[in-house]
Amino acid sequence: MTADQAPNQQQAELWNTASGPIWVEMQGVLDRMLAPFEARLTAQAFPGEGRRVLDIGCGAGATTLAMARRLGPRGFAQGVDISGSLVAAARDRAAAEGLANADFVEADAQTHAFERAGFDAVISRFGVMFFADPEAAFANIRRGVRQGGRLTFVAWRSPLENSFMTAAAAAVAPILGPPKAPEPGAPGQFAFADGERVRAILEASGWRGVEVAPLDERCAVAEAELLAYALNLGPVGLALREADEATRRKAAELLDAAFAPFVEHGTARFTAACWLVTATA
Repeated sequence: MTADQAPNQQQAELWNTASGPIWVEMQGVLDRMLAPFEARLTAQAFPGEGRRVLDIGCGAGATTLAMARRLGPRGFAQGVDISGSLVAAARDRAAAEGLANADFVEADAQTHAFERAGFDAVISRFGVMFFADPEAAFANIRRGVRQGGRLTFVAWRSPLENSFMTAAAAAVAPILGPPKAPEPGAPGQFAFADGERVRAILEASGWRGVEVAPLDERCAVAEAELLAYALNLGPVGLALREADEATRRKAAELLDAAFAPFVEHGTARFTAACWLVTATA
């Protein structure tokens, strides 16, 4: 298979060019915003001190590092991400903290040759919705988990239930045009909005005891960081990178107004409507 035939080549190009460096730059904002999920995952999926945990779509490493701390020096946490920029940032964070039991690999989890039965548990914080063939991806990930090992991840529910996450695109539609509706099931933030589809994918890829439960977490972004978040991340951020200064100024005005209803006492607060998914290898 040539590079241009790789199953997630489009995602690899996106996260190794435009999106990866921006996510590194915004790492602190994102980690603070998604901190409730970090705590939830490390508590729910913890397999015991000294065990081995795989983190899929680890980004800049927050959840991998949190799990490594909890596993202790005899344990091991490995983060995998398709973005070289994010993996490099994660490695730097582990080194700065002196966490020798955390490791990071730049790879596509759909095709990467994981050590067979090498992990006791798998986690992911919003990192599994981007596979071209999710059934193949979860089958591949399962081969890296010992029998009886646990999978635990969070994924977004529908756009209609996540108004904060869709506010930016709606706000700038008058100047950038309405957001393009993705093909059903196409890789993306809301690819796992249908909980029954998630269940079917996991069962078809060999996971047992699949549970897909609604999870609503209260999240927050400091008002001082909110505009940078809205202007730089997601489809809006991608579109505005090529925009002229006048368009960016107008977008900033529209975004500021759109997010105003979420702000109180210097902080934007919102409910993240997600699925908490668990299964057994």
